[in-house]
Amino acid sequence: MQLATENFGEIVVVHAPQDVGEEQAEHVAAYLTSLDRAKVIVDLDGSEVIDSQGLEMLLNVQDALRLSGGDLKIVTTNSTNRTILEITRLDQQLEVFGTVIEAVRAFL
Repeated sequence: MQLATENFGEIVVVHAPQDVGEEQAEHVAAYLTSLDRAKVIVDLDGSEVIDSQGLEMLLNVQDALRLSGGDLKIVTTNSTNRTILEITRLDQQLEVFGTVIEAVRAFL
């Protein structure tokens, strides 16, 4: 799986696919953990489907990145995605930002 990315020095922004669910979660996780940078921002604005496996995948990727000295941050302005993160209380475990610039600054 290849996802659109942007690099900001040691930080990589990955634009998540439209579906971050059962069928894609494993592929997205493999992609995120195979990057040559451990500071990763996932932009969920283009994602229309995020199910429990997608949410679990984000937590697992965060753990893996932290083990390698990095971290995972989430960006979304999509109100549905933000509500999902709030209802599941994942917004308390994952740092969620409104813009990519805010997320990049949080790494600095």
